[in-house]
Amino acid sequence: MANHKSAEKRARQSEKRRMRNASARSRVKTAVKATLTSVEGKDAEKSREVLFNTTKVIAKASAKGIFHKKTAARKISRLTKKVNALG
Repeated sequence: MANHKSAEKRARQSEKRRMRNASARSRVKTAVKATLTSVEGKDAEKSREVLFNTTKVIAKASAKGIFHKKTAARKISRLTKKVNALG
């Protein structure tokens, strides 16, 4: 446990950031799952629409530093490839 005033503040800040990051990661996972579910449903039009929203969520998480830039690009690329395979 933190003993100094600065260490206590750092612990509070870390906890806030951890909660914020967990929330954003969860939001990304939910969006990715929605995209994959729509791809399994074989509905190309709906999949494109869901992919658009998912891309925005992933890009926003990347911009806030929750995911590395290349990790976000890789996730978006793989999802796009699956949606485009529907035709």
